[in-house]
Amino acid sequence: MASGIIFKALSGFYYVESEGNNVECRARGKFRLENVTPLVGDRVEFTYTEPGKGILSEVYPRKNSFIRPPIANIEKMVIIASEAIPVTDPYLIDKMTAIARKNDCEAVICINKLDLNPAMRLYDIYSAAGFQTVRISAETKEGISSLREIISGCICAFTGNSGVGKSSILNSLDPNFGISVGEVSAKLGRGRHTTRHVELFKLSCGAIIADTPGFSAFDTDALASPADLQHLFPDFEPYTGGCRFLDCAHIKEPGCEVIEALREEKLQKSRWDSYVRLYQKALEFKQWEHKKA
Repeated sequence: MASGIIFKALSGFYYVESEGNNVECRARGKFRLENVTPLVGDRVEFTYTEPGKGILSEVYPRKNSFIRPPIANIEKMVIIASEAIPVTDPYLIDKMTAIARKNDCEAVICINKLDLNPAMRLYDIYSAAGFQTVRISAETKEGISSLREIISGCICAFTGNSGVGKSSILNSLDPNFGISVGEVSAKLGRGRHTTRHVELFKLSCGAIIADTPGFSAFDTDALASPADLQHLFPDFEPYTGGCRFLDCAHIKEPGCEVIEALREEKLQKSRWDSYVRLYQKALEFKQWEHKKA
């Protein structure tokens, strides 16, 4: 028996990194019977059948998993934003921080294009909300060392709206990554909405990066039930226990401590605006849909 991490899954084959070796594995039939699908990022046990080939025998318990993209055990989600063209809507960032929170994953806010805009508006919003926030420029390399330090030794996924510079940032973190990005793009036809293929890559700083086509296309409609949504906003927590009503929605109720904190500028208004938008979306879904999600 040997163990390792699935770095790539393609056409029924699972490519496991184990002690510096890349082992091509098939999954045992029991996974299909147990309705378990191995995912990129899974820590697995396997048996060698011949040099370089093996059979998966066990998937270890996961820290988290995502349906789209199909990946597991992400420790940090690096949410890339920009105050230069294209300017990132805080609502998009807030959806992603909520997804990270729901999946026991640390959210890191990375604001790119510092060479074009100092990005203090977004920096102030998210640093005040308690998120680890870093401003960088993939063009000038300013702040790249700080980002490299933040992700070192972790399995990370990068996400952000189109045009914020994900590929440029990855290439700045490790020039060798550029080769991998090119190979994956050529194979998959990046830019044609291909979302099936996910792969992990090692950076020289010790980080493992999930290169995930379409990673920003999460299905967030049924993110949480209306009652549970507040728990996905950690900056609300100091105030949610003091509301007059136990079932307070924190939108317009009298005696709401969250709204009072907002009035006193202890909370960021854009964060509350995003919460209200997500709450209204949550009301559109029935309870069984939230459980399924």
